[in-house]
Amino acid sequence: MLQEKNLDNNRSGKAILLNMIIAAVSLFINGFGVYLTIQANIGAGPWDVLNLGISNTFGILYGTASVIVSYSILAIDIAMREPIGIAMFIDALVVGKSVDLFNRLNVVPACKSPVTGIPVMFLGLVIIAYTQFTYMKASLGCGPRDTLLVALAKRVKKLPIGAVSIALLGLATFIGWLLGGPVGIGTIICAFCAGPIMQFAFTSVHFDATKVHHQQLLESARVIFRRKTV
Repeated sequence: MLQEKNLDNNRSGKAILLNMIIAAVSLFINGFGVYLTIQANIGAGPWDVLNLGISNTFGILYGTASVIVSYSILAIDIAMREPIGIAMFIDALVVGKSVDLFNRLNVVPACKSPVTGIPVMFLGLVIIAYTQFTYMKASLGCGPRDTLLVALAKRVKKLPIGAVSIALLGLATFIGWLLGGPVGIGTIICAFCAGPIMQFAFTSVHFDATKVHHQQLLESARVIFRRKTV
């Protein structure tokens, strides 16, 4: 039933535009969650260790580094012929640059100890989880990293997707650490708690991500540019 509902939601250009706005707003707030996990100052999540490492090494903004990494992964997804949706491009741009905005506004100062850092880290993960729900419900594509994970899991059939995820996150963390990204207890919290928190969030709103039909880019283009018949 949920799958049919999502298909209906994107059957007109107006519906696609509305879902694009929903996805963009969700991802903007998602960026605030990411910002909190960084401001917790106890070690960043695996992908953010990489983004911050690149940022520190090349003297660029976090958001710029995030966009570079995201679009690089998106290019790999396309090369691996994985399904691509409009929201994937929005994801690659909005999250990182929203973190830059919150950094500029200095909304939440960096925590000075784990006593305050750990609660801020968990709050960030909760925000990320619920905004993933609203973003995915728009059914215009998953994030570039999630798509890459699925693509690798399909090609390395001897390993369960959990093992592939650990390997991918481990590689991102290791490269980020080599580039000077912050690794700490927060990195461990993100690696092991992000999944269960997301599952709790999805369960609390009765959302099954596996039943969402994500409209691909070409499908969206056909709907947007099709001519009305008399």
